[in-house]
Amino acid sequence: MKPSHFSRRHFLAGMPTLAFAANKSPLQARIAITLDLEMSRNFPRWEDTGWDYEKGNLNAETKRYAVEAASRVKERGGRVHCFVVGRALEQEDVQWLKDLHAQGHRIGNHTYDHVNVLARKPEDTQFRFLRSPWLVKGRNAEQVICENIQLCSEAMKTRLGFEPDGFRTPGGFRDGLVDREDIQAMLQKLGFRWVSSKYPRHLAGQPGKPASEAIFDSIVKAQSEAQPFKYSGGLVEIPMSPISDIGAFRAGRWPLDNFLQAIHRAVTWAIERGAVFDLLCHPSVMYPSDPDFRTIDLICDLVQQAGERARLVTLDELATEL
Repeated sequence: MKPSHFSRRHFLAGMPTLAFAANKSPLQARIAITLDLEMSRNFPRWEDTGWDYEKGNLNAETKRYAVEAASRVKERGGRVHCFVVGRALEQEDVQWLKDLHAQGHRIGNHTYDHVNVLARKPEDTQFRFLRSPWLVKGRNAEQVICENIQLCSEAMKTRLGFEPDGFRTPGGFRDGLVDREDIQAMLQKLGFRWVSSKYPRHLAGQPGKPASEAIFDSIVKAQSEAQPFKYSGGLVEIPMSPISDIGAFRAGRWPLDNFLQAIHRAVTWAIERGAVFDLLCHPSVMYPSDPDFRTIDLICDLVQQAGERARLVTLDELATEL
């Protein structure tokens, strides 16, 4: 079953009842800044791989970066949308997350253990379960995935006092959940009306080599495949926009200037077309890769310079448009 892809102009013509914000043009670009709150292999040091088993053991630097990034976005009139791995809520201090929520930033579900929702075998859902299979003994992959999502939601309600605002899959998939109607239905049954799971394919180049014009062009071209849509069952998909910090700093091992150039071109594309751009980044990757918040400031600058042609949004705001 394929998603209902269409051009933005065709959609607007065919859906006259679509509710846009008051006094806002339907061609206004919507720019989102999203933060996946988890630890990441290879950061801050390339030899760091243990985070694969401790995705929720957020270090102080990651939390500080998330808080400062959110503050910078709020100062520019926007809010960030975070997705938290549930195991982070086992840490002693979660007040910083409560504070982010109180300031209007959104916090969504990123599963409890950072599981692969497309896995077919329980041991393939997460490195932790491959090493410790007794944790998922007697359950199939679907049961493990469903329980892991539920656990994160329950942890948020218990520890933070509020329910998750949306769901993002660990990892992004070229076609999102197009061929996994079972996962779409699972998420809807668990109370989610939108998901962020799609990450369009683009050229990556060779690790350690600067990005070429062909790579930049490929990233910009991929933006048209990163626009929100509805699956046939009604679940809203809000894709992640290339290129992610993982793609740039782990897969490509790019210098920061290459990442900034790619983001500049992608956001400019969205502003020129009244489209959507959804920055995917991880504070655990960004604090060693962009310690001065140049990426966050760049995006906010571009939105501000665009005036009425662009605004900062959260993913739940985008979901209401579909």
